[in-house]
This record gives sequence, C-alpha cells and structure tokens, in this order.
Amino acid sequence: MFSDLKIVTGSSNPDLAKAICNHLGCQLTPTLATTFSDGELRIEIGDNVRGDDVFVVQPTCPPMVNRNLVQLCLMLDALKRASAGRITAVIPYYGYARQDRKVSPRAPISAKMVADFISVSGAERVVTIDLHAGQIQGYFDCPVDNLFAVPVMLDALRQLHEDNVVIVSPDAGGVERARAYAKRLNAPLAIVDKRRDKPNQAQAMHVIGEVEGRVAIVVDDMIDTAGTLCAGAEVLLKNGATKIVACATHPVLSGPAIERINSTGALSQVFVTDTIPLGDKLERCPKLQVISVAALLGKTIHNIHTGSSVSVLFV
Repeated sequence: MFSDLKIVTGSSNPDLAKAICNHLGCQLTPTLATTFSDGELRIEIGDNVRGDDVFVVQPTCPPMVNRNLVQLCLMLDALKRASAGRITAVIPYYGYARQDRKVSPRAPISAKMVADFISVSGAERVVTIDLHAGQIQGYFDCPVDNLFAVPVMLDALRQLHEDNVVIVSPDAGGVERARAYAKRLNAPLAIVDKRRDKPNQAQAMHVIGEVEGRVAIVVDDMIDTAGTLCAGAEVLLKNGATKIVACATHPVLSGPAIERINSTGALSQVFVTDTIPLGDKLERCPKLQVISVAALLGKTIHNIHTGSSVSVLFV
C-alpha cells in the first residue's frame, strides 16, 4: 500500500486540478512550472513524494498542446526520479488522439508516439476521458482507464425537461457513443450522414432516422472548428427538428468555432465539460454551458488509490 495520495498539476488546466482536490479533500502538491528565457520548460516538484501515490493532472490540450505534453512528461520524469511509489497520468483530454493510424504514405501514427513519450517518462497508469479512438488504450503497456462523460452529461440533459427527444450522432463513427445516450434516455437514434473533403472541413449530406417534430440532441466526443456540428444542426433543422441541443466532452473550439456557433440559428445550447479550459470563450459564446468532470475524476482517483473497483464508474 502506498503512503500518501498526492495531486500534481502543470499549467494546462489548474482549475480542474483544484476542483478535483476539493472533491478529495486534499491540497495540491506545490509544483514549479515555468519557462527559461530560451523557451525551455522548467519543472520542480515542491514536496517530498517518496513512496507516495501520485496523480498528475495534465490534459494535453490547446492552445499550447506541445508545451502541455512536454510539461506532462517532465513532471512524470521528475516524480520517477524522486522515487514516487506509483505515478498515474490523469489526462482528461488526450492530444493527438485523432492521429491514431496511418492515413497516407510516410505519415506518423502520432497518438502511438505520444503514448510512448508518456510511458517512457514514468507513467505507470493512465486515466483519460472519452478517447477519440478507444483502441488508443492498446498503445500503452500500462493500465488505461478510459472514462465516459455520459453520467455527467445525462444529469444536465435531464434537467432540460424535454420530451420527445432523439439522440443524433454527427457521423457514423460516433454511433456507439450516441447509442449509449439513447439507451439511457430511452430515446430513438438518428445519424447525420456526412462527407469530409479535407481535415476540419465536413459537408453534411442527409439524416438517417426520424427527427421531425423532435428535440434533437447531438452528441460527440469533441467540438473542434464546429464545422461538423453546425452543418449537422442545419440539416436537422431542415428535416423538421423543433430544437437542437449539442453536447460534447472536449471543447477544443479552435479557429472559427465560436463564431460559427454564435452565427447559426439552428443550435440553441451547447453542453461541454471542463477537460479543456475555456478562458474567455464562455463570455464570447452564451450558448456554451460547462459541466465539471472533477467529481468523476475525483472518484476515480480515490478508487485507484484505495484499490477499489474503477469499473463501477463506467456507464
């Protein structure tokens, strides 16, 4: 059994780490995370961690994906060299997850390479939420807990008190995720058939399933440029949906995403979680509503630390 539970975080999402600590009733372990004048990162753990059960909360998220990734690896290495008892990387948003296979000649499998970085740096276990591709768990040689944001999202969706809803997958690849929502809300399922011409650009085609006269809830793992989401919402509106609500775990919201969400009249509300900090995007987009995953991650960390089952948290 490891001695103490310690939570360490870098600069990618400190508010989420503090919220997790509040749930667990503990304090963040002091960590120095700065940058030298030449741009190199400097990491120093400010407390003794010898023999401790240490959890590093660090999503590799935008707007500085590469910095956050290197910062994570440096913290893991620092803890390994400080003789921590066990080191778990808590990565709510796993960057590079969309590059999980070779899609063209002479291209890297970036998601695998990032997994190797994290493993070599010292992670003995990984906790993440809604991986873009579930098979990324196999890229690691250590246990991976890929949690689902369905429970926290369902609580928010039920508070809408909407009847006659239909769960919509924005593409064929998200059908399994959408089915999980549909099953728990006892709602039918629909799919937006789309054709992607190039990265970050998608052309919605038509709807498979019945959405006319229903409240459409579009579920996805992330919103990047919001092109897919907004195009899909417009198609649903044309097919007779009375109201369209979206929910996505990871609010990447890059490029023109905020402007697209604000400008479309098809979307009434967008639920996201705090796996990625939003900064001023909340003020710029009144349609966004943030749901915290701190309690979910806190329960997971507690169960791992005490040797309890983590599978009870999966939906």
